[in-house]
Amino acid sequence: MTQTVETAQSASSATGHRPGAFPPSILAGADTGAAEVVAALAGALASARAARRSGGPAPRGTPAEVLAEAAGALGPPALPENGIGTDAALRRLATLLAEFGIDLSHPHAAAHLQPPPLAVAVAADALASAGNASLDTYDSAGSALAVERWVVRCLTRLAGLGTNADGVLTPGGSLSNLLGLLLARDSAARAHGVDVRDDGVALLPCPVVLCSELAHFSVHRACAALGLGERAVRPVAVDAHRRMRPDALRTALRAARGAGTPVAIVATAGSTDFGSVDPLPQLAEIAAEHGVWLHVDAAYGFGALFSDRLADRLAGIELADSITLDLHKVGWQPASASALLVGDAGGFQPLERTVGYLNPADDSDAGYDGLLGRSLQTTRRPDAVKVAATLLAHGRGGIGRMVEVCHDLATHAQRRIAAEPELELVAGAELTTVVFRYRGGAAGDVGEDRLDRINGALRRRLLESGEALIGRTTVRERVCLKFTLLNPAATPRDIDELIDRVLRAGRRGIGETEEEAR
Repeated sequence: MTQTVETAQSASSATGHRPGAFPPSILAGADTGAAEVVAALAGALASARAARRSGGPAPRGTPAEVLAEAAGALGPPALPENGIGTDAALRRLATLLAEFGIDLSHPHAAAHLQPPPLAVAVAADALASAGNASLDTYDSAGSALAVERWVVRCLTRLAGLGTNADGVLTPGGSLSNLLGLLLARDSAARAHGVDVRDDGVALLPCPVVLCSELAHFSVHRACAALGLGERAVRPVAVDAHRRMRPDALRTALRAARGAGTPVAIVATAGSTDFGSVDPLPQLAEIAAEHGVWLHVDAAYGFGALFSDRLADRLAGIELADSITLDLHKVGWQPASASALLVGDAGGFQPLERTVGYLNPADDSDAGYDGLLGRSLQTTRRPDAVKVAATLLAHGRGGIGRMVEVCHDLATHAQRRIAAEPELELVAGAELTTVVFRYRGGAAGDVGEDRLDRINGALRRRLLESGEALIGRTTVRERVCLKFTLLNPAATPRDIDELIDRVLRAGRRGIGETEEEAR
């Protein structure tokens, strides 16, 4: 396990391999290599456990201090002439990651839509890496193709899509949104007699993409990348519950149709800050009336479909033309595990490609095909393996209970925040996020601008001390704090302790600003 390159080459002669060849044990997929992987991981995990911090979810210190220590632990930034061996290399990295990294399994890690991954998913991810399949062609993937197709069928059925539905796994929600809008763009172009694949978007008159004013920024990025331009994005007003207003959409759609080409309506099912879900049935009705592609960005909210109690919040998602979902959010997968689902597999037609060295037509006709025509990627790792392992191990009910535990934690946080005189509840728990603001003592004692500085510094203080990770955002141009609760092993008591830490850090901030004022 600690062999270097030179000793491995010498050992190959002793074991009967041709001179200069490496032993099979250096390859993860070989019989002896599999044992090597298991032993190496066991040693690395032991080192990680030994180096694991007590206390909070983050390393103590400023970013510059922490990153400098981590870099120093790696050693001089130069490739060693001879390696230090598998065991030593993995132990060094495991120690570094545990000592200076973020511990998402800590109950006070509540900053982002970044969950602690499930053990079964991490193990399955290592299994998939050992095979190193690529899903573009059958002879690069084999059975991994069947795994992705099975996962996609499970997800399309969970979403309530019809028998013609299909999908593909992608590297993340931003890429899923890009892919969904690419299909929408090409569909709109075909309706105008334009072949975007050959001629580009110049002949597509004034393309417009309509989305909530709270839509994820990846919608704007996608429009820029697709040649539509960010100016093609037209934000639609939301109501008091932060959901897109159907009446405002109708008005915007009429204006878009009069000026050019409505390419897509993008509905949000789980806004990043608030977890709000646009009224999908009404938006689907409007999209159908106008013949416009409906894309639902459910990167955050899709996980609610696992829960009997929360699934109805996504009613109407089955009417979408395309859906983005991220199981590395509410799905507890190691990143990345996103997918794009489409209601009609024919929507993927713009991505079809025949390449002589990958999928020649006669191979495809004989069944030796892959999933090249479902993705913008060529080489594509089998992320579906970890998803399949999770679905098989826990089932819809098990995952649904995890979703409900996290939702219950968020509602507990909401109640506690609402009861605290020093805190202001800004947005309650639609899914698993709660937005609030530290206000200090008696209302009006501290100006709003100073409170903005206190709230921003409060979060950094907790991060620098290592004791808690919480998020921040801006609501009505004011700095707010946010809990994103995705740890199904956390308890209400953990949330109370987290809020207590926020209060202590806020009081310190108030005290410091009072000193500055004097």
